[in-house]
Parts: sequence; C-alpha cells; structure tokens
Amino acid sequence: MGVIGEITIGSIYLILLICYFIWLRKKDKSRKSLWLFSGAYFLLYLILVEILNHSFYLIIPVLFFGLFYYFYQRDKPRLRNGWLFTLFLVVFATYLVAISFLGQSYITIGLLGILGLIFLFVLLFGLYALIIFLIGNSYIVLKKESHSIANLLTLILAVALIAWLVIQQIGPEILPQWALILLSIPSTILVYFFLIFWNFLLISLIYQLNQPKFNQDYLIVLGAGLIDGEKVSPILASRINRGIAFYHQQFAKAKRTPVLLMSGGKGSDEKISEAEAMKNYAVEQGIPSEDILLEATSTNTYENMLFSKKLMDRLTPAGYQVIFTSNNFHIFRGAMFADQVGLKADGIGAKTAKYYLPNAFLREFAAIILMNKRRHLIVCAVIVLLFFLISMLNLIFT
Repeated sequence: MGVIGEITIGSIYLILLICYFIWLRKKDKSRKSLWLFSGAYFLLYLILVEILNHSFYLIIPVLFFGLFYYFYQRDKPRLRNGWLFTLFLVVFATYLVAISFLGQSYITIGLLGILGLIFLFVLLFGLYALIIFLIGNSYIVLKKESHSIANLLTLILAVALIAWLVIQQIGPEILPQWALILLSIPSTILVYFFLIFWNFLLISLIYQLNQPKFNQDYLIVLGAGLIDGEKVSPILASRINRGIAFYHQQFAKAKRTPVLLMSGGKGSDEKISEAEAMKNYAVEQGIPSEDILLEATSTNTYENMLFSKKLMDRLTPAGYQVIFTSNNFHIFRGAMFADQVGLKADGIGAKTAKYYLPNAFLREFAAIILMNKRRHLIVCAVIVLLFFLISMLNLIFT
C-alpha cells in the first residue's frame, strides 16, 4: 500500500472520528459507539490490506470469533465464553503480527508497537502500580462506604500482594535450595487465579453489552439491603431506576410496558420486605401500582430467580419474555443463576460508582470461585503436591 496510502487512511480515520464525536455530543448520545466505529474502520482497513496482498489470512481470526459468537449466543452466562474470546484475541494478535511483517502494514506495526510498550510497562511496573491503585481505591471505599469485610477486598488483595513480594525477596536469602522450590507454590496459584479472574472479568464486560429487545412481558428487579429497614439504598435505587428507564423505553418503542417484578424478601433487621420498599420507590417515580408485581420471599439471587420464575409461570403459563436488572457488576452472576433455574433472561446493568467497581468485581469473583470451589481446591492441591514432590526429589538427589 505504501507509506502515503497508510498516512491517507489514518488521516481519513482521524477526520471521521472527530466528526462522529462532534455529532454524538450534539445529539447527546452514548460515546460507546465510537469503539464500534473504530473497530469497523479497522476491519475495513484489514480487508483492504488482504485484497492488495491477494491473501485470505483474515478468515482465520474471523472463524475463531465466529466460534465464540456461536457459543455466546447459544448460552451467554457461561464462563467458557471468556476462554473462547481470549482464544480469539490470541489468534487475532498473531494475525496482526503476521500481516505486519508479511504485508508491510505500517498501521498494524504502529499498533503492535504501542501494545508492546504497554505490555512492557505492565511487565516491569504493573504489579507495583496495581498495589498502589488497590490501596488508594480501598481508602476511597472505606471513606464512603461501611467498614465491612466485603468492602475491604481491595485492601486485603493489596496486603496479600505485598506479602507475596516480601516473601519472594527474602526467601532466596534464608531458605535452602530445596525449599526455594516451594516458593513457586504461591506464585503458581496466583497466576492460576489471575487467569480465572481475567476470564471472569472479560466475559462480565462483554455480557454488559446486552441490548434486549423491546418486547418484554416482565422485568425482574433484583433486591438489595434497605436503609433503616424500609428505605431503598442508593445501589438498590439505581437498579430500580434502570428498570424504570427500560419500562419507558419499551413503551416509546413498542407502545406496551413490561410488568416490573420486584424481587426481594424481608430480612431479620428489616421492617418491610425489599420488594415492598422497591414498589413504594417505583410508585413515587410515577410507575402505576398495577404495573408492579411483588416476589417477597427470596433471600438471595438464586431464590430471586427461582421464585420469580415460579410466579411468572403461574401467571403466564403460555410463555413470556423476561429480562432482569441489577448493578452492572452483578448481572453476569445473576444470569448464571437464572440459567440454573431454567429461566431464559438476559440482564441489563445499572451504573455503579466507579470507585466501588474494583471492590465489587472482586466480590463477584469471590462468589464465582465459591460456586466452583471443589474444582479450584483440586487444582490448588495438585499445584501444592507437584511442587512438594519436586522439592523432595531435589532434597534427595542433591
């Protein structure tokens, strides 16, 4: 294509991007579509490169993306979808490297260079930057939220990483050679859980791109704790507001509204059920009480889905369309529970304060780990046993 052609394509992209950004600001629309625009433009560029080079390598990453897309559309709330998307990313990165040097694509060379610098920075300073970020974030969370264990997860992780760094520095100076092998146990377990967290975080972020159709019969709003036993908390209010927003959007698009199914029982320290408090809040926001249904016996997300399904099955035995709403960090796990009880329902996420997201995702990750605790315990036990055997063999034969 040549340097001039590459510069021309890059310049056109920048001009179109600026124009599109200005148009979005004037129309007061979400800027998330900028990523879609950039992705579509880059894809067209890659197709042009393939045509000019008379090659068809792009088919390979497209096939891997198709594999991910097939399984994702077939069953969205599955952790395996994260691994499939990661596989696509690896294949796509390999493809970019190949065309960068085989097809002399200067744009992809520049892109890979930037990504390489980022990777180098993460490799050299990423762990230290992460610790600083976690400590800073934990300070903000503790300042604005209660001092519960659930709100200390970022601080706990930071302390654990610091302890691991200290052990790795001091261990080689005080331990014999055979015992040094045992220092690989926490490192290997840390890498294992990092990969699991990467997969969970990736598929959770992808799942938040859901765009349910405006043909819903029910919209389940998942409950959360109340203030003073009778008032909805800010987190719960955001869930209800997200449901109300969809309620109005569907009416504007399809001239019919979904029934808002408020799901949440009465805790031991609460004066009324969460469902009743949620209804009171929704009515105050202008939702007619006849468009609100209560499920007031559930005590956790699994029961939210199970009891809501039983209620809807009884009221609409011929079948129905349903979605649910919760905070954005929670909807993937909510969808997993919906899948477990046989409820086909996608989730739409309510925005959460940005400072709270790291702690919230760590909490969700811990819950996901506990859902499959036997599998993870087996893996960790195998890691410990393997390095223990290697250490003993080193002691015996040296």
